[in-house]
Amino acid sequence: MTPEKKRKLRNIALLSLLGLIGVTFAFQAFNQQAINDRLRENIPGGRVHDYYNRNTENKDVFVENFGTVPLMARVRLSEFLESRSPGETAFTPLVAGTTRENVDSWTTWIPSANNTGQRESSHASNAFNRYSNLTLGWSRPGQSAPWFMPTFNHNNQDLSSAAAGHARDYIAGSGATDATTDGTTHPGDGTDAYWSSGDTYDNSGGTWPGETVTHQAIQNLPQDRAPMTIAQWANLPNNEKVGNFWVIDYQTGWAYWANRLRAGEATSYLLDAAEMTAETDTIPGEYYYGIHVDSQLMSPDRTEEFLGTDSEGAHHTHLPDFLDAVRTGSIDNNWGNPGPDEDSQPGDFNFGIMSPGTIFTMAGEQYRYLEAIADDNHLIIRNDTIRNVSWPGQEGVLTSWYGQLDSAVRAMVQPVANSFTTGEVPAGSVTFTGGERWIPDNLEGDVSADITQVTQGAGSSPKAFALSLADVTRLSGPGLAFPNHAQRGSVALGWWWLRTPSESPFAWAVATTGNLYGGYPRMLSGTMGGVRPALIISQSN
Repeated sequence: MTPEKKRKLRNIALLSLLGLIGVTFAFQAFNQQAINDRLRENIPGGRVHDYYNRNTENKDVFVENFGTVPLMARVRLSEFLESRSPGETAFTPLVAGTTRENVDSWTTWIPSANNTGQRESSHASNAFNRYSNLTLGWSRPGQSAPWFMPTFNHNNQDLSSAAAGHARDYIAGSGATDATTDGTTHPGDGTDAYWSSGDTYDNSGGTWPGETVTHQAIQNLPQDRAPMTIAQWANLPNNEKVGNFWVIDYQTGWAYWANRLRAGEATSYLLDAAEMTAETDTIPGEYYYGIHVDSQLMSPDRTEEFLGTDSEGAHHTHLPDFLDAVRTGSIDNNWGNPGPDEDSQPGDFNFGIMSPGTIFTMAGEQYRYLEAIADDNHLIIRNDTIRNVSWPGQEGVLTSWYGQLDSAVRAMVQPVANSFTTGEVPAGSVTFTGGERWIPDNLEGDVSADITQVTQGAGSSPKAFALSLADVTRLSGPGLAFPNHAQRGSVALGWWWLRTPSESPFAWAVATTGNLYGGYPRMLSGTMGGVRPALIISQSN
């Protein structure tokens, strides 16, 4: 190569190097900026729907959220009845001191504490039991929920209701209580199931208040359970205390939707029918009966206003906790029971309301609540591992631990089989779903059937036991006793044996990672793990 060629190549190489350096350092971008913005107003808005037909006695009451943010809703019913005998000029009210013209004087519907089908006997509302039956909630065989026409009125400053059929909005009807004035604000004749899937209504002519558009019928939320009183709500399992159903404070008569009502949703029916009894046929002359529907809709950040002074008196003591549960979407697992570290006696607990996974301390031992079983039985497990126990040594340790339990705890323990038909499944033959070695999805035979249950008679006795592989499989997953790996196993908790054997000389266990492994040597014994005693208990013993 000539010197000239070498010089040219050297220059090219140098330029190439400079070019590479230039890419790295020559470009400086100071203060690059961009704005992507949007001004948006989240507008709350809700409307009470009241569909009524005098001829069929259908009466549908529910709440629609037409806004863009969640709402919390409450509705209160009040009743009025008066009669006039032939020859009389004045009507006589059923409840003294009430007048037809003043709806504020009407009698608040107050159910009994544990029966929404009966009005409270000590309250003036009880007088209406003779004359009127209110059907709460909505239930039809083979159907999940009714359909309705969304409100056209999206003015959240307008206090009008969506009144259809013979229902009369209080504002549109100018407060009339004459059973004839038209105060409708919404299409429909008030009969049951007037709207159905695919129905539309064109309001372009402005027949009804609100937007001049066409709407399509949508479905109410299916009710998770029938309306109940707040006393009945308190006895629900804590993981079921928030949902799509109505809860009535029987001290004030307010019915609360037990969930945040999201944009575009409508509650299930609070009221489905208001039917007059045969007793009204015996009233001489004529009578007037009316139901007033009052409502209050709040954004979740203002629910403390639901706790203000009420004309009916004090709110139920559970109401603040109820409202907080609805606002946040859940209630503390230990609500209605001692705290997780508060050592308490068996009689201090209400196991019927415990959620799976609840930690509690009873008579000196801490447990995890696993699940409710039929006939008021409950499956629980020690919340720590008894260490230095081999797989074949489990039974002796379980028997010893059970014998040292407080006598009040042992008195609750239900009998299970003295020996279990466990089957055997090799570690390599099990496949999993839902995550790393999380839930076995191919158990079969005796292994799959080995579910712990209460058994009576010969071959059974009250005792502590180790869970089976099938037990843990069934108890793992969202909303269950072991919702995730960390709740099933940890270093602090220690790994723990299951009673299910793998191929000899191995057995199944839950690792400190929460994974299920079938390769633990049966003779393994150490400070990192051992056995977790489980019990089936009942407070009905």
